[in-house]
Amino acid sequence: MDLSVVIPLFNERDNLEPLHAELVQVLGSMGCSYEILFVDDGSVDGSDAVLRRLKQGDPNVRVIRLARNTGQTAALQCGLEHSKGETVLAMDGDGENDPQDIPRLLAKLGEGYDLASGWRTERWKESTLSRRLPSIAANALISRITGVRLHDYGCTFKAYRGELARSLRLYGEMHRFVPAIAAEQGARIAEVEVNFRPRRAGSSKYGPGRILRTVLDLMTVKFLSGYSTRPIQVFGAIGLGLGFLGSLWTGILVFEKIFLGARLANRPALLLAVLLVVVGVQFISLGLLGEMLARTYHESQHKPIYVIREEF
Repeated sequence: MDLSVVIPLFNERDNLEPLHAELVQVLGSMGCSYEILFVDDGSVDGSDAVLRRLKQGDPNVRVIRLARNTGQTAALQCGLEHSKGETVLAMDGDGENDPQDIPRLLAKLGEGYDLASGWRTERWKESTLSRRLPSIAANALISRITGVRLHDYGCTFKAYRGELARSLRLYGEMHRFVPAIAAEQGARIAEVEVNFRPRRAGSSKYGPGRILRTVLDLMTVKFLSGYSTRPIQVFGAIGLGLGFLGSLWTGILVFEKIFLGARLANRPALLLAVLLVVVGVQFISLGLLGEMLARTYHESQHKPIYVIREEF
């Protein structure tokens, strides 16, 4: 199998047949063996009936229906794991991604990259203040924190080498951070400008409730990519800082008591200073426990802490 096209979807009944027709036209002209893998994330609008029709009419179509709605990350993870192609391409099921851009994404992999990520340059051109500027700021923040510079982290439209796609482990809302997770495995990443089209039918599944989950998952990605094998450097640094501040504050209060005759019984400062010391010790202890868990995790599963790109 040359190419797997993975399409996670939820309640996209009216968009599936037009998208399938476009994919068949583009993929058929490329002269490669392919599969179109739809992952139905618990749709309740009749999408399953449309998918059954597509499957009956096209032997290249595969359908996986999840038992319940578990989110885009879970659906994408399922599709990547069950893909069979030497190259895997993921795209949304709402018709916003243009199948005509598929050859350009695949061509970028041909230049030696492991992941080609779409960049929707025309997205939200009409909503500069309300949508476009916040998106630019969010992508700049994610790029700064993860160290992987991209303009459009939220674009599902990506081409992967098959071994990379099937090695990813996604959960939460981490489909947004696939480039950062792939970079941790040594993947070479490029960004390709792609067309953006308004969805044909249905409504967007994104809402303000995802912002908090995205921020929390960003913190998780940053920790796992930088400190998963050395948690003491995070928690230990915080603990030492709090412990030093608490000890310094305690020393000042003791000096005031002994040499200046200040009263401490009616001041909460002493309790706060001691609390800082205690919390600092707890953070250091948490870091040591994290070190023990990390060692157990890597040694019990024989999980390497390095990635070999090539061996001569």
